[in-house]
Amino acid sequence: MSRRRLLQVTGGALVAASAGAGVWAWLSPDEPRHAGPAGARRSATAAADQVFLHVIAHPDDALFFMNPDLEQSIRSGARSVTVCLTGGESDGHNAGPGTPDPGRVPWDRAAFARARMNGMRAAHAVMATGDPDGPWDVAPLSLLPGFQVELQTLRAAPWHQLIFLELVEARTVEQPRATSLRGLWLGVADTLPTLRPTGTPVPRQYRYTRDQVTETLRAVLDRVRPTVVRTLDPNAVHSPKKPPHTPDPRLAGLRYYDHQDHTASAYFTQAALAGYWGRGHRRPAVVENYLGYENGALPNNLDIETARRKADLLSVYGWADHRRCGDPAGCGDRKVGGTSFAGRARNWTRSTRLRAPGSNGWLRPAPDGRLTAFAIRNGAAYSWTETEAAGVFGPPVPIGGELLQGQLHAVCHPDGFQLLASRTVLPGHDGAHRRELLSAMQSGTERDGVPAFERWESLGSPDPAPVRSLEIGFPAGVATTDGTAHVFVRTWDGGVACRSRPRGAQWSGWQRLEGPVSALHTSPQIIDGLDVCVDSDGLVHLVAPGAKSVQHWVSKEAGQIPRPAAATGLPEAAGPVSIVPMSDGAVRIAYRRPDTAQVLIAERQRLIGGWQVTAQCDPVGGYGRVAMAPVGLDDQMVIAARDDAGEVRVAMAEDEPEPWQRGRVPHSGAAGVAQDAAGRAVVVALGNDGKLYAARQTAAGLTEPFEGWRVQAGSLERTGGDGAV
Repeated sequence: MSRRRLLQVTGGALVAASAGAGVWAWLSPDEPRHAGPAGARRSATAAADQVFLHVIAHPDDALFFMNPDLEQSIRSGARSVTVCLTGGESDGHNAGPGTPDPGRVPWDRAAFARARMNGMRAAHAVMATGDPDGPWDVAPLSLLPGFQVELQTLRAAPWHQLIFLELVEARTVEQPRATSLRGLWLGVADTLPTLRPTGTPVPRQYRYTRDQVTETLRAVLDRVRPTVVRTLDPNAVHSPKKPPHTPDPRLAGLRYYDHQDHTASAYFTQAALAGYWGRGHRRPAVVENYLGYENGALPNNLDIETARRKADLLSVYGWADHRRCGDPAGCGDRKVGGTSFAGRARNWTRSTRLRAPGSNGWLRPAPDGRLTAFAIRNGAAYSWTETEAAGVFGPPVPIGGELLQGQLHAVCHPDGFQLLASRTVLPGHDGAHRRELLSAMQSGTERDGVPAFERWESLGSPDPAPVRSLEIGFPAGVATTDGTAHVFVRTWDGGVACRSRPRGAQWSGWQRLEGPVSALHTSPQIIDGLDVCVDSDGLVHLVAPGAKSVQHWVSKEAGQIPRPAAATGLPEAAGPVSIVPMSDGAVRIAYRRPDTAQVLIAERQRLIGGWQVTAQCDPVGGYGRVAMAPVGLDDQMVIAARDDAGEVRVAMAEDEPEPWQRGRVPHSGAAGVAQDAAGRAVVVALGNDGKLYAARQTAAGLTEPFEGWRVQAGSLERTGGDGAV
């Protein structure tokens, strides 16, 4: 008896007991349980084609919020440049738990800034070479006429560099302060001074205007020409606590979970990127935005092994070993040292999240059966289309857009695609700083089969107030059998809103969905990472990670807007939830559990009506969305996920899965999966070199292996320059 038949006969009583015995043991027999950090080993991507630029506010930001990705990129041998905007001088007291005789530690901001820099470079040296005492070459660097910054180059790995602007930090997480990056961004302060750390080669103090900070970052972009730009979160989520008081209305606003310097540093990076792309640079860059302090309010999403590695590196940064580095200013940040696995810092260590959670709908079949992948590079949309049904993908074709953020979601209509996106509008002559959703409909097909699109159309925001619109999520959509398009997005206050357009008609206004039903009879806040599908009966299903469980909405009649369904009773999700339709009105979801990153598979039968966990996978680490798509017959599917080496794992599954197959493709965002015209499963990933990579089965069938990963034709337009600072 098949598992599906068993579910129907037993009324959904099959639970995860058999799964606990290893039903979904997807690891290949010859693979270790955890891959560990990415090292110097064979990869489908070449280190010479990857260039990473990290922009952070404080010396420990990348260690807390961008790892394990930061270490994986450093250890790949690719060029890696990290720009730290402030010295992080705080109160100047380098003392924390375990500090020997803290009363004798002087209050010295210049020395504390240097100690934090020393800790940062020790942790970076460990990631690059394993030696915290590896020497660095230090020199002043002029990126802007009349200004100098501090450049540090790791002698044993000169492709790895640190740049410090040494700007004064806010010195408070949330209290409004004019002398801060936020004050400079808002125009409250005309200039922001630097604070020269002890021993800096930079000869004097400077005062930067807002434009000069932006131009400095733009100059870094011009020199480095990155393929991946990593920043902190530009879309911080507000806290329910009362906003701090300020007599200056220009500094008033909501209270946020994140540090004000984190958010402002991301704004300045967005402004620099807009100018950089506006100059016509052709090397494609992918932008990744990482959540900061908000991780402390969300479920831990890393497995314990990965989290401990993050903690180990933070202990190096925090001078927990009291090593001697020869600098009387100090060798690390004692406020962090030895505490990275305790208190709030523990949750920051146990999680890594991208603001854009990844789409489960960026690889789709066209009406003629050819697959098309959609992704964002240089803030604009691109497509890659198979040159023939079940063939290879052709070169990237620009679709347009400006400051598009994170990810695209493609909706399949009978006559073509509809793209959904989110974009940032920077403050200026066009209005206030805000975010809005966009839609682009396919207008036809070019002679070579590539889809052509109409101009992007603004869908606005369910939260029209500019400051609130910055918090909206990333859209997911679906087309019903009558041609109506529904677009769903997380709202600023943690709900879900929908906008619809019947075929040939105008868009409706935004309307809020009712909150999901829960055992506590509350409407818990929704975390971004939702997904939507239409089942075989035409009903629309929407799922999202929420407080303590997965939330589910389903329409009562075919094509209607979904309504809250009964509580799923499923375990809490540690990240996005993906949903696909199966046969007989059933739907299936995949997501990760907190603390272990273990992938769960759950199913809802139409006749039974309740959700059941049908399988759980042996963990391979990683984080983020689990891509899933139906393929073949008998409810077969293909699943792909990031592992703890930052690479792709893929498997076929039905009642029991085939072993994981490993793709050594370090990539951005989430993988994409679909079925080609020959019935074979196809997996794609946007590599950290800006190229599209794909792997497909040798033949259709549950047990058929995947071919090797291959870069698709013309995926990277080369430019001059070697990326050196």
